[in-house]
Amino acid sequence: MKLSEQTAKPVAKGTIPLSTKETEHLLHEVPAWSLHERTIDRELRFKDFRAAMDFVNRVAELANSADHHPDIVISYNKVRLMLTTHKIDGLSMNDFIVAAKIDLLAAPLFRENAA
Repeated sequence: MKLSEQTAKPVAKGTIPLSTKETEHLLHEVPAWSLHERTIDRELRFKDFRAAMDFVNRVAELANSADHHPDIVISYNKVRLMLTTHKIDGLSMNDFIVAAKIDLLAAPLFRENAA
């Protein structure tokens, strides 16, 4: 089953973060994301601030429904998203599930702009 079709599940404190091997395997499923120590990150550029904020609001809705929230940095038309599971101080499957769902939100926006 694709990551984007899965549901984030609560992670118990003390759960062991994903191994390097598991992380590298999952990164292949979300190629727009980069590994940075204990986070996966993605930066997106939009035509203007309004478009960036519209996207961030969509991400916020998705994150709330998944109960797994990215750190978000907004700089005019750039949005940087960082995912980690704070409770375990590392990466969990939830980070990759939410990343894949964010990618689904982003895809139509960039197809529209490419046309």
